[in-house]
Amino acid sequence: MLQEALGRFINVGILRTAPSTVSGMTVLPSIQFFEGIPEALTNVSLRRDRRSGTRIVCMTFEELRSIAQFKSFRNRFSQGMKLTDEEGVITVEPSSVKFYFSGPEGDDFDRLECKFEIHQDDHWQRFIRFMNRYAATNGMEYGEHQSQNGATDQT
Repeated sequence: MLQEALGRFINVGILRTAPSTVSGMTVLPSIQFFEGIPEALTNVSLRRDRRSGTRIVCMTFEELRSIAQFKSFRNRFSQGMKLTDEEGVITVEPSSVKFYFSGPEGDDFDRLECKFEIHQDDHWQRFIRFMNRYAATNGMEYGEHQSQNGATDQT
């Protein structure tokens, strides 16, 4: 279905994709909440619900460039999280966004966790292609670890 949509914008539930607007140029993979402000992904956890088969993605950001120096007030909110690479733009509407704070007053930004679910195989394949490009560009590695309940998480 995604391949059929090349050249036009499609809405496919929580994932929407559009072709890249920069033709003939290499597009570095990026993640944005606010237009023009790329964020640095710290960690990603990939899980699968055993009963439903739904894939769950949890992205962690330990620094948000968009909130530094009030940049988010000068740039337009992306209406979700935009994942951009050479194939185009994926817009994700997170099912959960949690801000964590620390410090003596409890007001120092610690991290942001953003979760979303992927139900369709073609959307999952597109997301994995993006993550492979993002990881290669940003020096991230794939690995697995056992959680406390014995399930395997992919990070």
